[in-house]
Amino acid sequence: MALETTHVSISIARPAADVYAYASDPRNLPHWAAGLSSDIREVDGRWVAASPMGQVFVEFTPTNELGVLDHHVTLPNGETVYNPVRVIPDGAHSEVVFTLRRREGMLKEEFRKDAESVAADLAQLKQLLEKVALT
Repeated sequence: MALETTHVSISIARPAADVYAYASDPRNLPHWAAGLSSDIREVDGRWVAASPMGQVFVEFTPTNELGVLDHHVTLPNGETVYNPVRVIPDGAHSEVVFTLRRREGMLKEEFRKDAESVAADLAQLKQLLEKVALT
């Protein structure tokens, strides 16, 4: 059970379908989610990412029309973390919401830094997708 939960969100001036299509492709993670992956590859049907925490395995929710980008990350210590993420339509724009949960044994300062990392990743996603929209 999570000790604390926070929602990190950002508005993106792109349709939800565009945001979802880009963000749901694991190969794009290194471009916008440095907090999770500097490199990712598929090995024997599993996504393996080089992360700041070491090698992690990432399992994504199947592609869907609801904007659900949930994923499970298995850390080097074997712990699996569930990360709920949604892309929510807002007219011609969208909002991306990442639910971050403080795990058992995680210090408040670590949780704060994790939230900052998620916010930076979402800001990078916004920058990439809005830049594409303007060109």
